[in-house]
Amino acid sequence: MRACVQRVCRASVTLPTTGKVTGQIGTGLLVLLGIKVGDDDAAAFLASKIAHLRIFEDDDGKMNRSLLDVGGQMLVVSQFTLYADCRKGRRPSFVNAAKPDDAKHLYQKFVNEVEKLGVPVVTGAFQQEMHVELVNDGPVTVIVET
Repeated sequence: MRACVQRVCRASVTLPTTGKVTGQIGTGLLVLLGIKVGDDDAAAFLASKIAHLRIFEDDDGKMNRSLLDVGGQMLVVSQFTLYADCRKGRRPSFVNAAKPDDAKHLYQKFVNEVEKLGVPVVTGAFQQEMHVELVNDGPVTVIVET
């Protein structure tokens, strides 16, 4: 599993075909979550790792607080393109990305594990075209892998 984690002031996901907002958050983390072929059940580990990342500033301006410490929210968006292989040619290959049925199970497991930690979670729409809007705070963006 691979996650692109962005500290945000706010973020939202809208379905362009309907204009429906499927999720939006204030202060927190936008997590673009990719699942690759052969990923096992590392959802609990990754959820805990991200929720406990100390990437929010404390009173001294140092990144010393976690999402749990600041009472933030998480927006989780499925992102198979995180496993794009661009080494050959000009068109990315996505053969390393998990098939939708396999990915959906682990994606939902990740969301459930984050919720178990007490973090309010909203999601995008799995396997749908989405418009993701965010205000990156910092900017702070980190990649976390299992």
